[in-house]
Amino acid sequence: MNIKKRIDSIPGGMMIVPLFLGACLNTFAPNTGKFFGSFTNGLITGTLPILSVWFFCIGASISLKATPLVLRKSGVLVSVKIITAALAGVVASWFIPTEGISSGFLTGLSVLAIIAAMNDTNGGMYMALMQQYGTKEEAGAFCLMCLESGPFMTMVTLGIAGLAVFPWQTMVGALLPFVIGFALGNLDKDLRAFFTQGVGVMVPFFAFALGNNLNFTTILNTGLLGIVLGLAVIVVTGTTLVLADIFLAKGNGTAGIGAASTAGAAVTVPPIIASIEPSFAPSAPAATALVATSVVVTALLTPPLTAWWARRFGVLSPRYQAAEAAKAAQPAQAVAAE
Repeated sequence: MNIKKRIDSIPGGMMIVPLFLGACLNTFAPNTGKFFGSFTNGLITGTLPILSVWFFCIGASISLKATPLVLRKSGVLVSVKIITAALAGVVASWFIPTEGISSGFLTGLSVLAIIAAMNDTNGGMYMALMQQYGTKEEAGAFCLMCLESGPFMTMVTLGIAGLAVFPWQTMVGALLPFVIGFALGNLDKDLRAFFTQGVGVMVPFFAFALGNNLNFTTILNTGLLGIVLGLAVIVVTGTTLVLADIFLAKGNGTAGIGAASTAGAAVTVPPIIASIEPSFAPSAPAATALVATSVVVTALLTPPLTAWWARRFGVLSPRYQAAEAAKAAQPAQAVAAE
């Protein structure tokens, strides 16, 4: 039936489709989990346990054996993305209450939605784009982008922005599964290969559980606003990332454009933050829907923008090709001179 191929043809499909199905179930049969109980209820409501396993697997997939150039590139992109999200959150907090906007076109918009959408980069898409339009070092920068997955970096960003204070136990608890997975993956390459398989497998399960916290009213009310948020992610974070890539990482800006997206994992952040800090609970459902829309928008627009930038200024540009040809000619000229 080619179900998986059809799902994969949708941007962020393995996240968006199960999320949509979960929202369907919650909208039309909201008591299904309680009715069946047992494992069925666990599958429907088990967002946090499923996510904890997923974070562990992500940690295990990261290797310490990366070149300094790769670490510098990924460090610049990750830190600038986080700082940009924090600054956007601070500015937004001057105009938006903690519980979010409750009337007008901006209904549902909150500081939590803005930070969650801007904070996490779609690492898989970034790596695929850099393999096609960037260098090997730029593709390898994916290694530290996994650190953005999950609530920890959003908690850090909210703390940097002065918008929330989390107990140190909560901060450590959010990071611990990732750290344990990271340690095991680097101690044993076979364990890394084994647990890495779980990264993709767990996505539809936690997405379905997340969808069971949404309903179609929330999704419909935030649809157009979610598109605007996605465009803002590309414009705002894309600008800072391109500048950082050029001036700090000594690149040509292609990696910056490729990182201007919202990760599918960002959809998990609002409900988790709300479960930790109750003041964000009123804004979490709308924030989840907004971030989900931003995932789709950035998945559709970031690839063609990256391709255009690469042809104009990057590895596909005539200037870059001429420079590479000149470098390749130098050894041949030296040999001829001898």
